[in-house]
Amino acid sequence: MQSFPAPALAMVEKMRTAAAAEPERAIAFQGSPGANSHRAVSEWDPAALPLPCFSFAAAIDAVKSGEASCAMIPIDNSQAGRVADIHFLLPESGLSIVGEHFMAIHHALMALDDEGPFEAAYSHPHALSQSRHYLRKRGMVPLSHADTAGAAAYIADKGDPKVAAIAPALAADLYGLKIVEENVEDSADNTTRFVVLAREALDPAMLEGQDAMTTFIFEVKNIPAALYKAMGGFATNGVNMTKLESYQKGTSFAASMFYADIIGAPGDPAIDRAMEELAFHCKELRLLGSYPMARTRG
Repeated sequence: MQSFPAPALAMVEKMRTAAAAEPERAIAFQGSPGANSHRAVSEWDPAALPLPCFSFAAAIDAVKSGEASCAMIPIDNSQAGRVADIHFLLPESGLSIVGEHFMAIHHALMALDDEGPFEAAYSHPHALSQSRHYLRKRGMVPLSHADTAGAAAYIADKGDPKVAAIAPALAADLYGLKIVEENVEDSADNTTRFVVLAREALDPAMLEGQDAMTTFIFEVKNIPAALYKAMGGFATNGVNMTKLESYQKGTSFAASMFYADIIGAPGDPAIDRAMEELAFHCKELRLLGSYPMARTRG
């Protein structure tokens, strides 16, 4: 609790109390009230009780402990790419992906007053990256904060008229700041993809007849052409892989882990054949979940 900026603490406590009374309705998110993840929770399930957590790990722990039914976590952004650490947190969490949500991201520059000029702007590193051209053009130093709305609360508490925050417009209302300029993101189609994590995976049979996604991680055998051969099963079975990212596991740098999304779910013969062939070429293969597709790929 004490990690949140002082202006956010009363709201955090109120939201935590409500979630504790009905944990089956609670959805954990990382950030202070008013953050983009808070918005995503409300869009995903308007009847949910948002549960603010200071870190992604804390949001995941809230689900594991039963404080929340699920967590909503940003996984990647159309401008800034994947969210740092999420590829490590997801496999380690023991939770399953049961849904996805795409949300348009619009940032506002806010401060104690709207006169400026401002020497610096605080925000989450992804929001700073999404507004880097805007900040550079105005000579404002980007300064990292744990989340966007938390940056707004920090500016309200700091009381320095020479610094600003980049956050959702809602944060200005919550923390008594003035909006200097809206839509300061560098791209008008700025979009973040969120995933919904729960303790129990969806049964792929429940997705029959729906457009579905399946997410998994794998490590191929450390032999020549292993990745090429592993991917062959998806090509020959007509399975569309929409995402493939590598990341290092451990310090040996001998082999990479891969994170992948495919269209479809186990139970489909083509998916089953492709996954069987993938497993043959892998040292490790783990499904992270199958879930309804929220946006058509392609």
